[in-house]
Amino acid sequence: MPQEVRGVIARSQDAPVEVTTIVVPDPGPGEAVVAIKACGVCHTDLHYQQGGIGQDYPYLLGHEAAGVVESVGPDVTDLAPGDFVILNWRAVCGECRACKRGRPQYCFATHNATQKMTLTDGTELSAALGIGAFADKTLVAAGQCTTVDPAAPADVAGLLGCGVMAGIGAALNTGGVTRNDSVAVIGCGGVGDAAIAGAALVGAHTIVAIDTDQRKLDWAKEFGATHTVLAGGGRSDEDVIAEVQALTDGFGVDVAIDAVGRPETWKQAFFLRDLAGTVVLVGVPTPSMQLEIPLQEIFSRGGALKSSWYGDCLPTRDFPVLIDLFLQGRLPLEKFVTERIGIDDINEAFEKMHGGDVLRSVVVLDPQ
Repeated sequence: MPQEVRGVIARSQDAPVEVTTIVVPDPGPGEAVVAIKACGVCHTDLHYQQGGIGQDYPYLLGHEAAGVVESVGPDVTDLAPGDFVILNWRAVCGECRACKRGRPQYCFATHNATQKMTLTDGTELSAALGIGAFADKTLVAAGQCTTVDPAAPADVAGLLGCGVMAGIGAALNTGGVTRNDSVAVIGCGGVGDAAIAGAALVGAHTIVAIDTDQRKLDWAKEFGATHTVLAGGGRSDEDVIAEVQALTDGFGVDVAIDAVGRPETWKQAFFLRDLAGTVVLVGVPTPSMQLEIPLQEIFSRGGALKSSWYGDCLPTRDFPVLIDLFLQGRLPLEKFVTERIGIDDINEAFEKMHGGDVLRSVVVLDPQ
């Protein structure tokens, strides 16, 4: 039977989010109901609340989550009640041209649950990134559930569902960072620090963190940054580029990662890399942003200019490996959790995130 549970919704653009009762239907074909244990507060949720992604209100917020499968639809065979899972928004279809070419990490037809969760009056909810995990339970496509080792705490594991995976994947999957590479990361929030952690994990020898906030540069050192560069405050782009080049024998870095997603930070990344180096854009720009750069510069510097979608991850491949590395003490995922909060504290968490005071606030719904 359908269940009534608590959920956090945004009723309209810029309205404060609220905790209310939502209705979760029984899973149909290809679907699963997951009891949420913890869910990170991500900038994407704030973008939904502010109207920066769409206007399909009301939204059921939350997507960076881990929990336990409660029930599955009649045709689901690779997931079972009791499985500990991380939710993801890349449920690959297996049929599109990317999947058929053996590149499911670029699946062009990812899917969500067919049924809708609702308010008690029947109003349909739009689940953030097809997940909606600021709730005691949520309905998702079975392919959005990735089973991992239950020894991992849910408040840590769930972070792989979005920002941390985006950053690690930007470095390893998209940027191809490997041993003895030099790397620069612009923007040292959760995604940027995850890129730094990924670069450190594989043995990059020089990892330069760049930010306008000294607090964030201090955080970056905890994830493996070997050098920091304070931008802003009257320093020009040329000053920052020159400092990075001075740290790399005058050449620039092998891989430059823009975790901010603005034209000025992308151009900075473009010019502080070495010849034939790689630029990775993982910060999400707004639709109005435009970039101007001489085509001659693109030709003469060579290399690769890449965008990273969800860290170009394949959840079934990447999540279990990263959780194992965490459990081995080789990947400090726990350092991303700044605070643990209750479901009623999300508005305050948005304010802290907007002010740059946290890496991640995590809503704990079912303490382990």
